Amino acid sequence: MTSARAVARVKRLLPNKTKVGHTGTLDPLASGLLVLLIGRSTRLSRYVTGLDKTYTATARFGAVSDTLDAEGEISPLHTPMPGEAEIHATLPTLTGEILQVPPMVSALKRGGVRLYDLHRRGVTVEREPRTVTIHTFDLLALDPEEQTASFEVSCSSGTYVRTLISDLAERLGTGAYLTTLRRTRVGDLPLQEATLPENLNTMTLYNHIIQPSRVVSHLPRVEVGEEGELAVRSGRALPAQGLRGSFRVEREGALLAVYRDGAGRARAEVVLCGR
Repeated sequence: MTSARAVARVKRLLPNKTKVGHTGTLDPLASGLLVLLIGRSTRLSRYVTGLDKTYTATARFGAVSDTLDAEGEISPLHTPMPGEAEIHATLPTLTGEILQVPPMVSALKRGGVRLYDLHRRGVTVEREPRTVTIHTFDLLALDPEEQTASFEVSCSSGTYVRTLISDLAERLGTGAYLTTLRRTRVGDLPLQEATLPENLNTMTLYNHIIQPSRVVSHLPRVEVGEEGELAVRSGRALPAQGLRGSFRVEREGALLAVYRDGAGRARAEVVLCGR
C-alpha cells in the first residue's frame, strides 16, 4: 500500500472534507509505521517529518541492484559472504555523521523532474552527497546459506537505508541490495501502537487517534493558564520563554499551539485552537 492510498483509506472513514496527511512516505518495498495527521493536526507536519526514524532491514549479499533494492535489475557478483566478525568491525565506520549520495531511484528532483522518473528513462545524473546521522547500525542476524543479513538502523530523517546497505557492502569488498525494509519507530511513536489499515473502520478508527501533544512530545513544554490560553487562541505573542527553537504551549494537557522565541517575545508558529 502506498502512503497516498493509506491517507485515502483513512479519509473515507472521517467526516466529509476532513484533512488527512502523512508525515513521510514509505518506499513501495517498505512496510511498517506511517504516522497520519488529521484535521487541524495536519499543521504539525513540519515537526514530525524531521524526526529520527528506526528501521529493520534485510539485505542480500553477493549481488547488486541498479535500484539498490529487490525491485531493480539484479547482477550477481559471485563474491563470498562477509563473516559476522567482519560485519561487526565495519558497522562503526558507518555510524555517526556520514556523507550519503541519494540513490537515483528516489523522490528528489533534478530540474523539476524526480530522480526515479529520470531512472526510468535510463538517465543517470550526478547527485551531491548529503550529511545524515546514523545513531545506531546493528547486526541482528546472519544467514550464510541464503547470503542474507538483517540489521536495525536508527537514523536521522532523510537517510536512505538502501544506500547505507550498499555502502556497507562496498566497504566489505562485495555488493548487497535491500530485500525488506520495515519502519519501526518515528520519534517516540513505536510500531507496536499502530494498527493494520484493514482493521480500521468508522468505529475503531477513533480508538487509534492519539492526542496532538503526544506527536510533538519531543518539543519543550510550556504550560499556560486561562489568560495565556486566551492570548494563544487570538494568535497573540506571549512573554519570551528563554527556550531555543520551537516549543509546545499547553493547558491542562491539551496542546494549544507551537511557539518560538524571537525579538524578545514568543510568537505563534502553529495554532491548533481558535476562537
